[in-house]
Amino acid sequence: MAEAKMVHSPTLTYFSMLSLLTLCPPFVILLWYTMVHADGSVLQTWDYFRQQGLQGFLEMWPKPTAVAWKIIACYGVFEAALQLWLPGRRVEGPISPAGNRPVYKANGLAAYAVTLITYLSLWWFGIFNPIIVYDHLGEIFSALIFGSFIFCILLYIKGHVAPSSTDCGSSGNMIIDFYWGMELYPRIGKNFDIKVFTNCRFGMMSWSVLALTYCIKQYEANGRVADSMLVNTALMLVYVTKFFWWEAGYWNTMDIAHDRAGFYICWGCLVWVPSIYTSPGMYLVNHPVDLGTQLALYILAAGILCIYINYDCDRQRQEFRRTNGKGLVWGKAPSKIVATYTTTSGETKSSLLLTSGWWGLSRHFHYVPEILAAFFWTVPALFNHVLPYFYVVFLTILLFDRAKRDDDRCRSKYGKYWKLYCEKVPYRIVPGVY
Repeated sequence: MAEAKMVHSPTLTYFSMLSLLTLCPPFVILLWYTMVHADGSVLQTWDYFRQQGLQGFLEMWPKPTAVAWKIIACYGVFEAALQLWLPGRRVEGPISPAGNRPVYKANGLAAYAVTLITYLSLWWFGIFNPIIVYDHLGEIFSALIFGSFIFCILLYIKGHVAPSSTDCGSSGNMIIDFYWGMELYPRIGKNFDIKVFTNCRFGMMSWSVLALTYCIKQYEANGRVADSMLVNTALMLVYVTKFFWWEAGYWNTMDIAHDRAGFYICWGCLVWVPSIYTSPGMYLVNHPVDLGTQLALYILAAGILCIYINYDCDRQRQEFRRTNGKGLVWGKAPSKIVATYTTTSGETKSSLLLTSGWWGLSRHFHYVPEILAAFFWTVPALFNHVLPYFYVVFLTILLFDRAKRDDDRCRSKYGKYWKLYCEKVPYRIVPGVY
């Protein structure tokens, strides 16, 4: 676990952990309140605090209600059932540090389609109105904050008493174990993978559900949907659709294959994703902007292009691995490095490092179009308020930090081969700059 927790200095590591544990929950409520009740204005929220003080914040924080718990429970059980019971092809994940190879059922795209069709059908046929979700959003976020915290405590206990595999261990520090997690691949029984549920089926799925919710709320409130909301919703749905189309590839990424199941990943996906990632749409509900057809189409096209490039980066690397480096990259034989490494059990393995195509531009070039895509689904809000752009800023910090952690992990894993790789691909994220 040392590589996970000490990429930064110990002091910075402890400071960042304690800050995120204590500051993230109230920030979710602050963002919701500002977007929904303070006209999206940080200054208006600040004036409220100057007048009301800490007592005002306690009064602002909505209490979890029975309605909120019911909505979360119905959604969670529905997604868990789809994950377990929908058919899907068998997919093997990467070999873990302990030499294990997790097996998954790739049914994410089917679950995504069933979820959206079900949600829209419930609204269309008058069975359930998504406005209820929006009107109880603060209570839902509040319930998620507390419920997910308890969930992470249970994960911590499970890691100590009933780990699912040998990819488990303690750092000896309770706070670090809780924050970073104990297990790499925690499961309930043999088939229910907890990280697939938290990251993909609850977190990412909620992104699309809430994007539709905000769109429907604006329609029912105003009798129309502004083109700014249509662009925002369309780009978010294209991005999430891309995610589920590529979900099996996601299981090879740092989130699943290297980050353990703790507060950082699981609470983040259960709370931070539905609240922060959807926040530009949350803002647009009460701030419809008429962009005009031409500008709306330009923003939509630019966003779709960025999402496609992000997808093609991942597809290119996945295809390179699938063909064992024998397929073509941009019409040519790929440039590559054969790197050997040793697992924690002492076995010698080898990996191929791609140094051409998108992956010859920089070591994490796929983060560039991902950040730009987030900008393009936020920019329909224009620039009257800064808060809608919080997600873009957060995502940039997150991905730059992730690139550093991934580089440090690979340097430790591959040694001299990683040094050679960095000589061939010198830039970390932005070609020619960084």
